[in-house]
Amino acid sequence: MTDQPSAEAEAPPEAPDPHFEALLEYVKESRGFDFTGYKRSSLVRRVNRQMQIVGIDSYEAYRDYLQVQPDEFTALFNTVLINVTSFFRDADSWAHLRNEVLPDLVARKEHDDIRVWSAGCATGEEAYTLALILAEHLGMDEFRRRVKIYATDVDEEALATARQATFTERDLRGVPRELVEKYFEGAAHRLTFVKELRRSVIFGRNDLVQDAPISHIDLLVCRNTLMYFNAETQATIVGRLHFALENAGVLFLGKAEMLLSHGALFTPIDLKRRFFAKVVSPVRDRGMLVGNHQVENGTSDGDELSRLRQEGMNASPVAQIVIDRDGRTVLSNQRADMLFGLTSREIGRPFQDLDISYRPIDLRTPIGQAVTERRPVWVRDVEWTRGSNTVYLDTQIVPLVDRDGTLLGTSLFFSDVSRYRQLQGELEQAHRQLETAYEELQSTNEELETTNEELQSTVEELETTNEELQSTNEELETMNEELQSMNDELQSSNEELRERTTQFSELNAFMESVLTAMQAGVVVVDRDLQVQVWNARSEELWGLRQEETVGQHLLNLDVGLPVERLRPLIRQVLTDEELPSPLELSAVNRRGRAIDVAVTVSPLRQASVGTTGALIVVSAPG
Repeated sequence: MTDQPSAEAEAPPEAPDPHFEALLEYVKESRGFDFTGYKRSSLVRRVNRQMQIVGIDSYEAYRDYLQVQPDEFTALFNTVLINVTSFFRDADSWAHLRNEVLPDLVARKEHDDIRVWSAGCATGEEAYTLALILAEHLGMDEFRRRVKIYATDVDEEALATARQATFTERDLRGVPRELVEKYFEGAAHRLTFVKELRRSVIFGRNDLVQDAPISHIDLLVCRNTLMYFNAETQATIVGRLHFALENAGVLFLGKAEMLLSHGALFTPIDLKRRFFAKVVSPVRDRGMLVGNHQVENGTSDGDELSRLRQEGMNASPVAQIVIDRDGRTVLSNQRADMLFGLTSREIGRPFQDLDISYRPIDLRTPIGQAVTERRPVWVRDVEWTRGSNTVYLDTQIVPLVDRDGTLLGTSLFFSDVSRYRQLQGELEQAHRQLETAYEELQSTNEELETTNEELQSTVEELETTNEELQSTNEELETMNEELQSMNDELQSSNEELRERTTQFSELNAFMESVLTAMQAGVVVVDRDLQVQVWNARSEELWGLRQEETVGQHLLNLDVGLPVERLRPLIRQVLTDEELPSPLELSAVNRRGRAIDVAVTVSPLRQASVGTTGALIVVSAPG
């Protein structure tokens, strides 16, 4: 009997995107990361997210981008490898490990070494959680002497973080305060796992899909890692985990992983909390229990007894044929006659001359084996097609032996197991459907857990971003207050400057009025003889305005005064010598009239810097 296809055919799976598969192959060939065994739905979602971050909308373009920007691989791996972990994650499961599983494991190992493997350890929180509970159970001295914890992951960046063994208060919020004080050192904002226990935790890179597993493991922790892989890759990894564990070892999985399809390798210890034991010797029984039929050779006690025996044989639901020691057919019941089309003419004929001896299967060899070995021989699952019907038979050949060991003949029993085969086929189909349903349920559960971890990762990123924004906002507030303070100071300085400008303007106006009121021409020069002041009387005398003279060298001015003769007097006052006497000079005013003028040169001094220039006063008749 063959399995019939179900009425509702399953929808064919969506064909993989060849460009996406080519991208995965490129990542595998160039960097050794094999993502082809990951679930496509979550993998596509994570890769698309990274592509969106860098502003690329096609897999071919992203592959080109990876070729020219090798640093992008790190960002891609950090996005795909979701490193969501924490201390004592799912506290109820860790409590069960501490209170129920660990005492039995330690007692079983007595004084031997205990080997623990944390597969997919991410940044190491679960590996250090294992160290905490083992150290608490054994004591620190026994822990250092007996325990080795191997923590592995494919993400080198996460392993580098894990090796530092340094955590913040926020990272340790799931750890009881007494354990933090006992097993962590350092300041409150950065706490480091104690070095004495840290040496027992060994971190290394291991790809569960490609690399050989660590062997002789007593406790294997692989939590929320299998759910990222498809069913085929999961089966490969589960086989390697089975190999890694000791016969009495314990496997501890995440809450989304139930191993429903791997009962031949692991059996649940506590399915709710995801603890499993290794199946050492899987038992696969097949067959039917059929009693041996013993035929005693006896004499007839009369026709009635003979008929009773004959009718009893005919009424048997199992087809039976009896052959004597010479190989002749001596008996057949009604069931055999109907099944093989036997008649009374076959009685007494050699069995090997009958069609039944070689069709549907050659029975001569097993008959010879049963006679020679004096034991029943089974020939199972014989398929026999008659017309449009197919029958499955289990044939038992039983040697008939007298009390003294003499062979009397052979009895052949033909059991019709077609109904059993049909039920077995239906059962296998039901098992396949159930297994498919379990796998779909498991896949859905794992997908939900993956999505949950992605959301948790996003929430943590948003919290970090929010904290950064909060910090930036506080800095901006501080800067704003500083700017406000500076603005107040600038306003105050501006007010002072305005007052001083007013004072300076008033003083300047006063000086200007003084200089204007003087009937003498006044010229002020600096040490380089550059004109600094040129009053109105000087303009009237020599015909040059203030804007034409200020900034010019005194000796370069084209005026009617012989300025060259003033050089010695100016040099004398600039060198702090005695004040020169007034000098009488002949000059020509702006109208061209000859005049006599008296010139007085005086030094301009400041207390801090000394002589800064000279004051020249030219007196002339009005």
